[in-house]
Amino acid sequence: MQLLVNFLEFILSKLYQSRPFARFYLLETIARVPYFSYLSVLHLYESMGAWKHTDWLKIHFAQSWNELHHLRIIESQGGNEFWLDRLLSRILVFIYYWMLVFVYMIAPRRAYHFNQLIEEKAFEAYDIFLKNHEEELKGKPAPQIAIDYYENGDLYMFDEFQSSQPVGERRPHIETLYDVFVAIRNDERQHINTMIVCQRPDAHEMLISPHRRQTQ
Repeated sequence: MQLLVNFLEFILSKLYQSRPFARFYLLETIARVPYFSYLSVLHLYESMGAWKHTDWLKIHFAQSWNELHHLRIIESQGGNEFWLDRLLSRILVFIYYWMLVFVYMIAPRRAYHFNQLIEEKAFEAYDIFLKNHEEELKGKPAPQIAIDYYENGDLYMFDEFQSSQPVGERRPHIETLYDVFVAIRNDERQHINTMIVCQRPDAHEMLISPHRRQTQ
């Protein structure tokens, strides 16, 4: 599994070596898919009376909502400019979705572990990008969609996907494009933490909505 992830990461890094935003567009389009797959299966189980852990539905939806905003931010930087990138991402999404639905129904811990590896690669990619383009990114303003998601309005969904942190503890300050990518990178760390908890034998007791934990 690790070898497959490393191979895919190597291919993408070579194909998109000079186009980081296009690469991030592909990554973020795909990054939403595992949470769609988990939700589809869990909703089926819940409808059949075989799943009572409703907090998982909230957390996975909040994760998909977070990845959606990553995608919209990357699109604001022209990541989806070329039709071939859009076509490739949609083909991969279709294949990846059904593959994960099957794996999640048979071996959910393997599905969570695979996604953990993907999120770790995303964290590394953003971290390297920040180090290599720090001055350039600090000289560009943050897109409005990033400011709206991280700072303005109702931050319920932003808190909800961070299952390893108390509600309201993390509040990124967004001014430059550098701040935006720091926030995205740190979001990936939160996804990794949640995927690790989902693989634990006591995951049903450990993975609790941050908002429900706050009221206990």
